[in-house]
Amino acid sequence: MKKILAGLLFAAILAACASQPPVTLTIMTHDSFAASQSVVTAFEQANNVRLVFLKSGDAGAALNKAILTKDAPLADVFYGVDNTFLSRALDSGIYEPYASPLIATIPAEFQLDSQDRALPVDYGDVCINYDKAYFASKNLPIPATLEDLTNPLYKGLLVVENPSTSSTGLAFLLATVKKFGTAGYLEYWNSLRSNGVVVVDGWETAYYTNFSGSSGHGSQPLVVSYASSPAAEVVYATTKLTDSPTASMLGPGTCFRQIEFVGILKGTTHPALARKFVDFMLSQQFQEDMPLQMYVYPVDPTAKLPQEFIQYAQTASQPATLDPAVIAVNRDQWIADWTNTVLR
Repeated sequence: MKKILAGLLFAAILAACASQPPVTLTIMTHDSFAASQSVVTAFEQANNVRLVFLKSGDAGAALNKAILTKDAPLADVFYGVDNTFLSRALDSGIYEPYASPLIATIPAEFQLDSQDRALPVDYGDVCINYDKAYFASKNLPIPATLEDLTNPLYKGLLVVENPSTSSTGLAFLLATVKKFGTAGYLEYWNSLRSNGVVVVDGWETAYYTNFSGSSGHGSQPLVVSYASSPAAEVVYATTKLTDSPTASMLGPGTCFRQIEFVGILKGTTHPALARKFVDFMLSQQFQEDMPLQMYVYPVDPTAKLPQEFIQYAQTASQPATLDPAVIAVNRDQWIADWTNTVLR
């Protein structure tokens, strides 16, 4: 009888737990965040949780929002800050440390925070993308170097993102700092300005409004985007393609290696679930879902890449990089000086 009663009690407890309404966990992200619904649902069902994704602009804008609201956080977890803005996020004190057991499989080159406040999730190369058809129709050589972009042949053909609001734009600015040095990068940008460079606030506008290669309606056949963007053009094409209509400039130093991170926001009322979500983003299931959702590479070296990504996405063999400590000390001044040079 005791065993029966115990069994009934256990069943009642399980039923009670199952009938509990799901807890809401809010994830602040940049506007480009995406995940398969089946993957999201799997996490929700396994943890009796409802995920809400709070898209908050480009990475720079999202970080600003997270910092401004840190005393009354809008979310439990923040995903999308990258290595160009990482020091600002860490210095602002928005994160709770969490050493996920899954970081053991992630290469050291991606682990930029020794205190485990921001954990690496993905990486990709910010490069100049070009519209193949435009250059073919104009019988115009494709630029191969950063210096080429100042040539009058390409006057008015390049659109870039503002580095003060866009992590993509900041990554490209850092590539020019690396290439031309602190004494020469402003002179380079002045040359771009004279050559009609177009500046917009974020990647979405640059790629989907200005760039001619994605919609066919933009005016600029050159855009600061990602080396994986050509794969997206094939996957999302309305008619089946055997080749991408776009490609990337991949010469030495023309691209900047970008790493994106996730962290638990201080003040979360669901710390245990927040840790589970961080683990989830580092799990093989999520890591293998990312390439065809956000067109980034997983930091887990065991994650398998989809065939479309292998065939059409690209990586730079010699991307530009800068020490995060150097970025931290100089970033704000570089942005301010860029603003005075390009937007004055």
